Amino acid sequence: MAETDSILDTTKKMLAIEADDTGFDLDIITNINSVFTTLQQLGLGPSDGFMITDKEATWAEFMGEYKFNAVKSYMYLKVRLLFDPPASGFVLASMEKQATELEWRLNVLQEGVTHPWSIQTSS
Repeated sequence: MAETDSILDTTKKMLAIEADDTGFDLDIITNINSVFTTLQQLGLGPSDGFMITDKEATWAEFMGEYKFNAVKSYMYLKVRLLFDPPASGFVLASMEKQATELEWRLNVLQEGVTHPWSIQTSS
């Protein structure tokens, strides 16, 4: 199977949901868009915000020339915590800690970018 750049499909794959299973797409898309709000507040992505409506939106459209790969892990963790939080308190705490660390690291990376993401042209 070819690797995809689709934000929805990669997030679903990390959630262990097949790309062709659309039963939870509305829930996952809603949670992805909530995480984009946080990323925008961190200064990541287009300055006017970003959202998806289907599987057509790609990571390249969101990240532009910048390759902050931790965004994908952060997206997974935050969507997982919203969509399907673990029952174990230990696992929940671990995932929250990972998300907080990635948030900090993404913020540090973003501050070092010489050209703000707002320069990115929309498709």
